[in-house]
Amino acid sequence: MIEKIWSLVSENLGIDLGTSNTYIYAMGKGILVREPTVVARNKKSKEIVAVGREAKKMIGRTPSQLETVRPLKEGVISDFDAATGMLAHYFKILHPSHGWQVKIPKPKVVVGIPTCATEVERKAVQDAALTAGARKAFLIEEPMAVAIGAGLPIFEPVGALIVDIGGGTTDLALISLGGIVISRSLKVAGEAMDEAIINYLRLKYSLLVGLPTAESLKIEIGSAKEFEDKKERQLVVRGRDLSSGLPQSIRVSSVEVREAISPLLSQILAAITGMIEESPPELLGDITQKGIYLSGGVSLLPGLDKLVTEATGIACYIVKDPLTAVVRGCGRVLEDEKLLNRVKITGGVK
Repeated sequence: MIEKIWSLVSENLGIDLGTSNTYIYAMGKGILVREPTVVARNKKSKEIVAVGREAKKMIGRTPSQLETVRPLKEGVISDFDAATGMLAHYFKILHPSHGWQVKIPKPKVVVGIPTCATEVERKAVQDAALTAGARKAFLIEEPMAVAIGAGLPIFEPVGALIVDIGGGTTDLALISLGGIVISRSLKVAGEAMDEAIINYLRLKYSLLVGLPTAESLKIEIGSAKEFEDKKERQLVVRGRDLSSGLPQSIRVSSVEVREAISPLLSQILAAITGMIEESPPELLGDITQKGIYLSGGVSLLPGLDKLVTEATGIACYIVKDPLTAVVRGCGRVLEDEKLLNRVKITGGVK
C-alpha cells in the first residue's frame, strides 16, 4: 500500500551508471537521461556547477577554481561525492512538480553494476543512490541486465553468453536458468582504448592529444578489422608537438587507430575464448547454436562481431541498441517485482 502511494508522487528509475555515460529509465516513460558521466565543480566548495554534456565540454578548459571529474573509474565509483551529486541532480530533474501534482525526488532505483564489483564497491553504489535521495536501491549485474533488456530467455535451461564492453570494463557472463554460471570481468574497455590511442600518437608522432580527441578518433575512424569497402578512413587531429611545444596538425588513418587498440582487442578476445573453454559441455552446445551476444558502446566498433566470430568459430550478434541494453534491462526489472526478486544481488539494501 505504501509503495503504491510512493509510486504516485515519485518516479521509479532504472540506472546504468557507466564509466563513460549514464542512462536513466523512468518507469512507464522510457529512457529520459542519456548523458556523459562527468561532473564540473568548484575545487574549494565542491559545489557542482555542471553535469553531463555541459561538464564534458569543460574538460581541459576549466579555470583554476573549477575541476572536471569523472565519478566512476573502471566501472566503479571513484569519487563518491561527485557520483552522489550527479545522481541527486538527475533525481531532481526527473521529478518536476506541476500545479497540484507534487513530485518528490525519492525514487526506487535499480542499478546495473559490473560482475567484478566487490562487496565494498557494490555498497558504495547503493549508498550513493540512497544519499542522492533514493528510498530503495537494488543492484543487478550488467550482463544479466543486458540479457533481460535484449529479451533473451534467461530462465530457460539454455545458455546465453553475454559480452558487455562499456567504457570502463568488459563484462562476460554465461547465463542459464536465471543465474550466472560463470563470469569474467576485464578492466579493459572503451576508455583504455582512448588512452592507447593517446600513447600511440605520443610515441609515433610526438604529438600530445586529449581524451576527447582520442575518443573522436575511435568513434569516427576506428575499427576492429579492415572496412568492408576496403577503403581506409582518415581524420585530421590537432595537438601539441612535444619537441617544440607548439600546436601541430596531423592526418591519422584508421589503420593506425586499429594498430593502437589491437592489443586491447586481443585481451578481450582471449577472455571470450577462455569463457568458452570453461563452459560446461551442455551449455557450450547452446552457445554454439545461439551465438555470442555483444553489447556496450565498443560493440559498435566496425568489424568487432566478425573478429569475435573468426577467433571463436561461433556466430556473434550485436544486441538491439547496445548502448542502452543495460538500462532497458534495469527498466524491465523495475516494472516486474517478481523478476526483481529473482535477479537482484542478494545482501543489498531492501
